Amino acid sequence: MYLEIQERVRERFAKVVQEMFAVAIAEPVLDIPPRPEMGDLSISSCFELARQLRQPPQKIAEQVLPRLLPLEGVERASVAGGGYVNLHLDRAGIAAALFSLRSPRPATQPSSRGKILIEHTSINPNKAAHIGHLRNAVLGDTFVRLWRFRGDQVEVQNYIDNTGVQVADVVVGFVHVEKKSAAEVERLLRDPAVRFDYFCWDLYARVSQLYEQDKEMLALRLEALKAIEEGRGEMAKIAALVSTAIVRKHLETMRRVNVAYDLLVQESEILRLDFWKCAFELLKRRGAIRYETSGKNSGCWVMSLEEAGPGEAGQEIEAEEVKIIVRSNGTATYVGKDIAYHLWKFALLDKDFGFEEFHRYPDGHTVWRTAVDGRPGAPAFGRASVAYSVIDTRQSYLQKIVGAAFRALNYPEQAANLHHFAYEVVGLSPRCAEELGIKLSADERERSYVEVSGRRGLGIKADDLIDVLFDLKEAMTFEGETGPYLQYSVVRGRNIFRKYRESHPELSPGAAEDPSDLVPPEQLNSLLSGESGQNFWELVVLAAQLETIVEQAIATAEPSVLAKHVFRLAQAFNNFYHRYHILSEPDPARQNFLLCLVRLASDTLSRSLDLMGIEVPPHM
Repeated sequence: MYLEIQERVRERFAKVVQEMFAVAIAEPVLDIPPRPEMGDLSISSCFELARQLRQPPQKIAEQVLPRLLPLEGVERASVAGGGYVNLHLDRAGIAAALFSLRSPRPATQPSSRGKILIEHTSINPNKAAHIGHLRNAVLGDTFVRLWRFRGDQVEVQNYIDNTGVQVADVVVGFVHVEKKSAAEVERLLRDPAVRFDYFCWDLYARVSQLYEQDKEMLALRLEALKAIEEGRGEMAKIAALVSTAIVRKHLETMRRVNVAYDLLVQESEILRLDFWKCAFELLKRRGAIRYETSGKNSGCWVMSLEEAGPGEAGQEIEAEEVKIIVRSNGTATYVGKDIAYHLWKFALLDKDFGFEEFHRYPDGHTVWRTAVDGRPGAPAFGRASVAYSVIDTRQSYLQKIVGAAFRALNYPEQAANLHHFAYEVVGLSPRCAEELGIKLSADERERSYVEVSGRRGLGIKADDLIDVLFDLKEAMTFEGETGPYLQYSVVRGRNIFRKYRESHPELSPGAAEDPSDLVPPEQLNSLLSGESGQNFWELVVLAAQLETIVEQAIATAEPSVLAKHVFRLAQAFNNFYHRYHILSEPDPARQNFLLCLVRLASDTLSRSLDLMGIEVPPHM
């Protein structure tokens, strides 16, 4: 509703300016006045128009003002501050509409944007998930929920690098350290006494240490990689067993924090279905890459970054002139395979996967997996209009290269709709790391943070963190910017209704949860006036702004915008809770109004927490 009012204000202001001055203004700027008595919204665009129209901002505002109203949701308007147009909203009308809203609704109707494809988590399937993977999944899933809240079609993909170095190292560990065959690995998988993903975590760290002690052992990695890529022999069988079992464990782990997927894209199919070969031919045919015959890159296929143009939002790619796409030995670099995958996302590759059912969640939702020969009845995966990759900031350069390849292939629209949602790597304070049982060197104790490293076995397993319920002092406090504080705010609101029902046994079922019909509309204006009314109105506005905040979080690719807003709403609600004695209020109309505010705040908090994948417990 608040978002709709903002859109109406922008549209009307732009229309009036166009009609009066024959000037097009694409996006009128809305602000919040510094003091409540000045209004609820403020248009500041007259200052921008002043230079173009060669008139003082205040004069422009005074000319525009009479033609802005009437406007649904706005009660009155005024000019202030030398050129601001301040709008006083219809508080009673907005409050009444929100109080009577029976069920959540998306901020907008389903759009014509097409499918939004979000790839996140993308853990190497060689060991248990750790805290960094958990953060990736939570950020990605929040982004998914934000888009779905808008009414968009969203497809969630999880890229599985089941042919990479990390899987190869675990295979080396089973074959050359543990001396196990594929049959023995399979028996280990079925052993209920063995937590397989934890076993692989330790094995991976042991193999990494062996490489450091004896560099010649790295030849075993190359042997395993070759066998896995070719899909032959005992090593390939072990790799398939390991990666499939670990992925199932990852799905179980992420489901514990309400994260789900639609499709697992396996790198093995990208290789075996010749996705890269198809992309390579396209790159050559379009002149996006060239073959070097001399110099340090002789024998390589390279892409000119200068010809590819600037990166997203005008950012330069890097200082280097070219990027190697195919090495002189004929193998594609990592970014080459990534280019092929992203071309498929936008249906720009003359290839498609087969698909097979891999896992079904308790709610019946099916997770599919790519295959060489698929089964009929699979959804139409890919074919995205917009694609996001949630990957840590260390991958920023490679993601820019993918965008550069799209521009070099003359796909500027798809390049503009290809986004990297980056986040910093996870670091633990030395104190926190040692509290969690991680042994640190003297040098590491002096650092500001310790970076998580699976190769060193240095990290916190995601399931271990979930099992202790984030039981760290700062995470569990009911005060401050924490999840429990937000959860407790909702529980507190629900407790008010529970106690209200207990003291009013004559009420019909559901009456106490929905007292909006008991608040006379004519009383809302007086209840929302004065000092108390301003406190009440603050709660109404914060609840009404949820849709606007979702739009902002998506536009800026900052889910933290939502978290900060929810914290503000929880603070306002708790201040309201402590200031007003709802259950002992003697005036029935005022009490019903206060109950409406409680329901509005608690419902909005609950919806907001759901957007972040946070459940609300029945009691705390």
